[in-house]
This record gives sequence, structure tokens and C-alpha cells, in this order.
Amino acid sequence: MLYKSFVDSFSDYIIDRNEDKCILCRICERQCSYEAHGFDKKNSVMTKQDHKCICCRRCEAMCPTGAISIRENPSQFKRNSNWTASHRKNIYKQAETGGILLVGMGNPTGKQPTYFDRMLLDASQVTNPSIDPLREPMELRTYLGRKPDRLEFEEKDGRVSLKTKLTPQLKLEYPIMFSAMSYGAINYNVHVGMARASQKMGIYYNTGEGGLHKSLYPYGANTIVQVASGRFGVNAEYLNVAGGIEIKIGQGAKPGIGGHLPGEKVNEEVSRTRMIPAGTDALSPAPHHDIYSIEDLRQLIYALKEATDYKNPVSVKIAAVHNSAAIASGIVRAGADILTLDGYRGGTGAAPLVTRNNVGIPIELALASVDQRLRDEGIRNHVSIVVGGGIRSSADVVKAIALGADAVYIGTATLVSVGCTLCRMCFTGKCPWGIATNDQSLSKRINPDIAEEKLSNLIRGWGLEIKEIIGGMGLNALESMRGSRHRLRGVGLSESELDILGIAPAGK
Repeated sequence: MLYKSFVDSFSDYIIDRNEDKCILCRICERQCSYEAHGFDKKNSVMTKQDHKCICCRRCEAMCPTGAISIRENPSQFKRNSNWTASHRKNIYKQAETGGILLVGMGNPTGKQPTYFDRMLLDASQVTNPSIDPLREPMELRTYLGRKPDRLEFEEKDGRVSLKTKLTPQLKLEYPIMFSAMSYGAINYNVHVGMARASQKMGIYYNTGEGGLHKSLYPYGANTIVQVASGRFGVNAEYLNVAGGIEIKIGQGAKPGIGGHLPGEKVNEEVSRTRMIPAGTDALSPAPHHDIYSIEDLRQLIYALKEATDYKNPVSVKIAAVHNSAAIASGIVRAGADILTLDGYRGGTGAAPLVTRNNVGIPIELALASVDQRLRDEGIRNHVSIVVGGGIRSSADVVKAIALGADAVYIGTATLVSVGCTLCRMCFTGKCPWGIATNDQSLSKRINPDIAEEKLSNLIRGWGLEIKEIIGGMGLNALESMRGSRHRLRGVGLSESELDILGIAPAGK
């Protein structure tokens, strides 16, 4: 108990309550899933425990009189540039628990540069006039899948038709998809919102490794189902109901690490969907135990194609690591139709803090190197590239496409749009906003109808902004932007960084 009270004494946040405004409605107490608020019946006053506050700010949002505000604790440890406050707090925690420190969401440290913020886009002026998206047609549609090296046509009875047989493609009305987030890690209502919004907006959402709830099969045409190392929920019906299949090798927040859904999150519905006993931990091994080479991966790719009568494109998802370009080349040659790259800033429900903060590379560097490697080898058109891990805005989408992506995945942005405040405690299962939890009293805080509307609005809004950006470049189709690194300029980047990104410095 001595160590516990010692750790708890260093609260990150302070709850301020204006007693003059407080009407003792106790809404804050009922809304706080971490029990940071309480009520003293004897003295008829609200109480607080600052060390339990995670700064989700739900109490602020729900307080009817605006009596509550949350602020960072101004109290500081003695300054030391090498031993930061976070290093010391982490050691205190591990000295107490003896375990691995878990975190949720993406890397917030800012130690590595966000290259999207150091790149500027081009714009048309006099000699290459811009295009007004309000008055002229603008095409954002893109297709994901393997493209032929050449097209052959034939003429019959005066009509010309395509002779080349095309492989299956995913048709996207916007170059944006909802990233892989499993049922169990986030709740059913969020999945319903993503499924409906995907169908409405003509895009796709990814099930993650938790299988697909039977009630969402009607949205299968707009669903990408995942085959991960744990094979949760994978069967022939699951594969065939989907529009696409993704083999998950790794993810950006935890390269080389498997998955773990705690047993307390595995309720009866999650149990049925994942095909595991209720209340048991869902453990995904770090490797696929049938994949130890590119040849093994090829076998799985074609097994999945065979199981779906070759009607679904197959994607392979890897984390962005130092040798991503070489790995990507092998994946393309193994027969993948889509390559998914997940970067260093990608979010997660739970990851070891040490892995999240120290393993992997930013998505911008991985994307540029992979795109260039595939171009150099003459196989770039054999695969579509989808990237995720740090996509925060429509500008990030356009910059990613200019670096070589065909489309992007958004995960954290998806959750933020339905209310997430990035308190980064997803792994506890106590999400105050009802997102990363299966607690019925909390998950009902997400209304799937409202989630659908917000997600649809996000995609629509970003789409309008993308049209404005590419129109300002004098382009009327997104396809013309793909791989156009000459339309990017770097600011404050080293020569080696500019070289890897394949862009020139601003002013040149």
C-alpha cells in the first residue's frame, strides 16, 4: 500500500469544481467510469480523487452548470533533461506492479517529426490555371487492386470491347477507409456506425481481427475482413460475405507484437463472433504460425482467393519498419492485390509502451521508399498501396497520395469523430465515451445512428476539401495526383530525408 499511495500522489490532472455553480446533481459521479468523482452523503458535498482522472473531459461536457474544469497538474518534478517526469513515473509504476506498461492510441511523444507537417503542396497560377470544383466535374473515385501491365481491346460488329480480363477491384468513391478496429476492442455500436457510413459513402471499413458480427453481414459488400494470426471469426461464410480480405501481419503501433483482448471484454456476443469461450482472453500470436517465408505467405494468399472463388482482392498489412520496401516487393510478388502500410503513429487499443514509442518508422518515409522500390522494379501497378498511422486531415490524405498511396485508412480520426478525446486508456475497458468498451452501461453512450451521421459527414467534408486542394493544382481527378511527388516541397528537412521522400526543398 505504501508504493500505491506513492504512485497515486503524482496525479497528472486536477479536477476543479466551482462550488457556487455545483447543484449536487451527481451527473459527474455517474458519468465517470474511473470513479474520480464521488459524493459524501454525510456532508452533502461532491468529492474528487485527482489521481484517478484520465482527462477524458466527459464530466466537463455533461455538467449542466459548467461547474467542472480539468487542468494539467502544474506541480513538477525537479527538472532533469535525461530523466523526464514520464520516465520516473513509469519506473514507479513498474516497481509497484512488476509488469509491462500498457498504453492505448498512438504515440503522443512528438520525439519523431511528423513529415506531413513539414511538406507543402503546390498550386496552379497563370500558366496552368486552377479548376473550380463547384463549377467543374471533379473525380475522387479510385479502384484498389492489381492492374494489368497493358490493356487489349477487340472489335466485333463495329463495337470495341475490353479483351483484357481485370482482377477484382475495390471501388472507392472517396480515397478514405475506416481502419481495422476489432469488435471487442471497440463496441458493436461503433461497428454499426462504420458499416452504415461505409455503405452510404461508397467506401469500406475493416473489421480488424475480431470477426464480423452476423447482423453486419448485409454490409458485407463494403467490408474488408481481416485474417490475423489468431484466426478469430474466420470461416468460409465470413470470407465470402466481404468485399475484400486483409491478411494482418503487423500494425504500426506495435510491430512484431501480437494482439490481446482481455477476457473481461469477451462477452457472449464477442464470444460468438470470435468463436472463443466467453470470458477468456483472446490472444493473437506475434507470428502467423503458418507463415515463415514469402512462399508461405503466397500459399495463404491463394488459399483465400481459392476460398472466395477469386472474386475478392487480398491485401497484406504490415507495420512500417526499416526494411518495408524489400518486404513489400516480396508481398507483391507473392500475389497480394493490395499492400497496407501502417506507420509509427498508428493507434491501438493496447500496446506495450516501450514498443509503441520505440519501434517502427513514420508512415511518410515508409510509403515513399516502398512506392519508389516498386517503381524501380517495374511492379508498382501490380498492387495498390493503402497507408494508415497518423492521418489527421484531408491535407494528410492528399500528401500521402502524392507520396504514392492509392488510398488511406483512418482509425484514430474515426474514433475522434464519434467522441473520443484521446485519453489513451482504451485497454482498461472503461471508456467514458462508450467507444472502447463492452460494458453495456457505457457502450450505450454511442448511438449508431449519430455515429453513422458523424462518420459520413467527416468523409464528405474531407472529400470537399480534397477537391479544393487538387482543383487548386489544376487537376480534375485524384488519379492524377498519385505519386506526384514533384507537387510537394519540404521545409526544415535534411538532405537525406528529402532524398528518401523524393521531394525538393521549398523554394527550389
